[in-house]
Amino acid sequence: MDFSFTEEQKILQRMVRDFATRELEPIARRLDEVEEFPHESVRKMADIGLLGMGLDPAYGGSGGGFTPFIIAMEEISRASAAMSTILSVQVSLCGQPLDRFGTKEQKERYLSFLTQGKKLAAFALSEPNAGSDAASIETTATRKGETYVLQGSKVFISCGDVADIYIVFAVQERVKKARGITAFILERGTPGLKVKKQGGKLGIRASTTAELLFDDCRVPLENRLGEEGAGFRIAMQIIDPSRIGVAAQAVGIAQAALDASVSYAQQRRQFGKLLGEFQAIQWMLADMATQVDAARLLMYRAADLKDRGLPFSKESAMAKVFASEAAMAVAVKAVQIYGGYGYFQESPVERYFRDAKITEIYEGTSEVQRMVISRNLLPEIFKREREDKSV
Repeated sequence: MDFSFTEEQKILQRMVRDFATRELEPIARRLDEVEEFPHESVRKMADIGLLGMGLDPAYGGSGGGFTPFIIAMEEISRASAAMSTILSVQVSLCGQPLDRFGTKEQKERYLSFLTQGKKLAAFALSEPNAGSDAASIETTATRKGETYVLQGSKVFISCGDVADIYIVFAVQERVKKARGITAFILERGTPGLKVKKQGGKLGIRASTTAELLFDDCRVPLENRLGEEGAGFRIAMQIIDPSRIGVAAQAVGIAQAALDASVSYAQQRRQFGKLLGEFQAIQWMLADMATQVDAARLLMYRAADLKDRGLPFSKESAMAKVFASEAAMAVAVKAVQIYGGYGYFQESPVERYFRDAKITEIYEGTSEVQRMVISRNLLPEIFKREREDKSV
């Protein structure tokens, strides 16, 4: 199995790294402090083609496989995890469902604007009482002729306060549970939709977040995404690869924390010696580097399986849970290496520490990833459990 880059992928990596270093890294700390959505930076990402990665060229995308997107996610994350969250929402969580399940008219109306950065999007699945248990969402969709009426709410919606369109999931027939969920495309400004910004996050603060409230919110029939009852299947088919994107984000954060720690260890002196001359620091750095490399290999294995059209659900869960926990462990060690300076906002590792935590939570918590992995390892046991519940 060869994970070495093609010449084209090497060029992409250099291009995105240069862009992220030049355009994103210098403003990352300021945007984090004020929780300001980086509209200008998103426009610049669109200008170099990042918002169309892997999407249909007929609608402004660049086509190609999934691996180039993962390469870009890691490089953007090294400079700004908040920006990579925005990239993931725009391309993976919203662009992909429109590309894969949208009608020609829906793609022309929405996807072509997302790839150009002319419209922003948000993926609305999580609810106050349905986070990890997405099949238990309570927002309802009642069909009335050529219209669906939405009632309920969504929370923790990344980019929700600035989005122009929303991919929203609602239940039509509660008795059918997951099979009763339908997906919709909802436009900002639709009567009955209220958007409330949620501030005060621990990390990825420039990727703003919102709560969505639906009160007799009417969605026309032509804005249904896919068939009735296909919503949960659509969501899961989008989230599986998106988890590899979160793994890439975690790897990027961890690599940034490692790079900062290596640099600091070669500059900071204590007891008359450079920090890097102490074996304790050397071993910490060695462990950090090993975790980053192992996470990156798991990430690329999952992306490679997806690109080859092979099953990758277990591998994407493995990549996400390992990479996210590695990012957190590496960030903790980075703060320790920086000592007192690492505890203040002036140090870069303080932000990496805060940003890393979310990778263990969204797109399915670490506990959910272990559920996915175990169900793949023990299919007969879980099959019997499903049969027992259906009796």
